[in-house]
Formats: sequence, C-alpha cells, structure tokens
Amino acid sequence: MIQAIRDRRSIRAFLDSPVNRQDIEDILQSAVLAPSSKNRQPWKFVVVQGAAKNEMLEAFRTGIAREESGDALLPQSRKYIEAAKYTVQILEQAPVVILAVNPLGKGVLADLTPEERIYETCNIQSLSAAVQNLLLAATEKGLGSLWICDIFFAYQELCTWLGDQGELIAAVAIGHPNESPHARPRKPLAEVVEWRE
Repeated sequence: MIQAIRDRRSIRAFLDSPVNRQDIEDILQSAVLAPSSKNRQPWKFVVVQGAAKNEMLEAFRTGIAREESGDALLPQSRKYIEAAKYTVQILEQAPVVILAVNPLGKGVLADLTPEERIYETCNIQSLSAAVQNLLLAATEKGLGSLWICDIFFAYQELCTWLGDQGELIAAVAIGHPNESPHARPRKPLAEVVEWRE
C-alpha cells in the first residue's frame, strides 16, 4: 500500500474504455474498510455511469450556471468557476463517477449546534478516510482517479438529482488513465510537523 500512496496521482484525462464492474466493487470494498468515528460507517457510494452520468452532469452544469447568474452559494469563489467547468469536462471523459454521500449528514446549509457540528465533522473525517482508501485501491488496480470538490458549485442541484440520500461530500472520477503526470511538489516535513517532547 505504501507504493500505491507514492504512485497515486490526480488524473484529469481518461481513455474511452469501460472499467470492469468487479474492479469497481473491489475498490468500493476497500472504501468501506476505512476506520470511522464510533464505527458509524457514515457512507454511501452512488456509482454513476452511462445515461445517469449525463443526467448528473446536466445538474452540475445547471448549478454552475446558477453560480454565474448571481444566485451563488459560493459568491466569494467565483474565480474558481472556470475550474468547475473544466471539472465537468473531466467527468464527461471518465467512465465512472462515484458520489460519496454521508447518509447521516445534515447538509452544508443546516444550522447546527456545536455538538451537531462536531458529529458532522467526525462523519466527514470518516468518509474522507473511505475516499482515500478508494483512491489507493484504484491506483493498485492501475486505474486513474480524481477526488472532486467542485461539486459544491452545484451542491443544491446535485443533491436534488441524488434524491434523499444524505449529505453530498465529494465525487471521484475513475477510469483508465490517459496521462502520466509527475508527482506534485509537497511541503517538507520540517514545514508541517512540530515535535513536542
């Protein structure tokens, strides 16, 4: 698994070839083996392909258009809308999109008590561990993946498209990579680690 951590890259170009269903199931099995706060296992994964993917992408485009029109959930993030449009183009190429949902979640617009906010944060941490497992399992299978947070530019539209599934947390594009990017620079340990003895 250490090698998968070193080899994992964010892939933004995919070949036009399907992903074997067994590989998808193996990847998802790795995801659900992640640790979770109080073993709540606060995750649901919606695998989106084919015609359903086209519907999901239309909801994504509708949300981006709403953000541009002025009725924005993320008004201070308008400078990133072009990147969100690019993300839609990436998703068009990817044969598989997995939506990671917290079925126990209240949603980003919910007014939470401090206790509810902590509960929500712990569940998001748990789901993030599951997504990381998913990415590493995809890498081990020779598949490319991209963890996507631009979904929040279309949060309302994507949640409506999903129906009553819970709180949408992330999307992951999966497919056979059509690029081999170099490793991105990382901050040195000396900059991000503080030792206290």
